[in-house]
Amino acid sequence: MPSFDIVSEVDKQEVRNAVDQVNKEVSARFDFKGSDARVEQSDYQLTVFADDEFKLEQVLDILRTRLTKRNVDVRCLEKGQVEKISGNKVKQLVTIKTGLETELAKKIIRQIKDSKLKVQASIQGDAVRVTGAKKDVLQEVIQLTKKSIDDFPLQFQNFRD
Repeated sequence: MPSFDIVSEVDKQEVRNAVDQVNKEVSARFDFKGSDARVEQSDYQLTVFADDEFKLEQVLDILRTRLTKRNVDVRCLEKGQVEKISGNKVKQLVTIKTGLETELAKKIIRQIKDSKLKVQASIQGDAVRVTGAKKDVLQEVIQLTKKSIDDFPLQFQNFRD
């Protein structure tokens, strides 16, 4: 039976490269001279430091630009609260969401079942596996999912005959 997986993944190395580019650009820019603006990465957690909230937003904008140029979808970024640290300095935690949450996976399965296509969908960890009798039906499921879920980055992998 042909099958494929619906997943949401982010390439950690591309994120690391983007963070390095952001730090290099921030250290070279004139408007950041003498400031403590930087981005630190710990697995899928990014911590953005800046002197004030305006500079924090500028660093986040540079980060989004660099991630986009490295083909990392910025819809997977989840910003936390802005925290004040010593003096006027601020930091913000940015989480990179990977994997499908169970609520989103259930929503995808519900849409596939409501479409009346002859496929079976099941949750496999943090992915949704879709199996069907024909490849054409599976491609219709991919098109349906792309149209209906546009607020979260999805990839379609392991397409097998």
